[in-house]
Amino acid sequence: MKIICVGRNYVDHIKELSNDRPTDPVIFIKPDTALLDSSQAFYYPSFSKDVHYELELVYRIGKVGKNIESKFAHKYIDAIGLGIDFTARDVQSRLKEKGLPWEKAKAFNGSAFVSSMRPITEADFVSPIDFELQKNGESVQQGNSDLMIWNIEALIADISQYFTLKTGDYIFTGTPAGVGPVAMGDVLSGFLQGDKLFDLAIK
Repeated sequence: MKIICVGRNYVDHIKELSNDRPTDPVIFIKPDTALLDSSQAFYYPSFSKDVHYELELVYRIGKVGKNIESKFAHKYIDAIGLGIDFTARDVQSRLKEKGLPWEKAKAFNGSAFVSSMRPITEADFVSPIDFELQKNGESVQQGNSDLMIWNIEALIADISQYFTLKTGDYIFTGTPAGVGPVAMGDVLSGFLQGDKLFDLAIK
């Protein structure tokens, strides 16, 4: 199982971090040790003082495939949910300044939280999907699948050219604007189409 993440897939988030808009999907991978499931808490890592949340739509792969055409991409997905791509922003900044890879900031243990997943439906491909993150009961991120630069079908077509997708893989599809820091004692709550999928404690 691997965790495939997409960066810079929402224009508003690109603007808030003053990044350039990419011409192709920005892809990075987290190891399976980064996975944090809905039964666990997130423990603040000792190597960072500035960990940020990034709420994302997450799709789970249901069968093996590579070089998948976008028109067939929906056949390779079996579930949808929410995820949080935790980022050690201070570590990331230091690495970026030196032109080094970002794995220490993006792929550390527990940095890929995945909520409970629900079976995918035809409506999930044809209708806009709203999602929201609340921190301690206050809304901090709101997103909609229609605002993605590359939708899930386009992402699968691109990703599967380079990496064989396997059953159980997760695809994090990028985060909208509103990312920010977490602190010990915070509780993050995620909503998909208005339904609460998780409460995640930060310890």
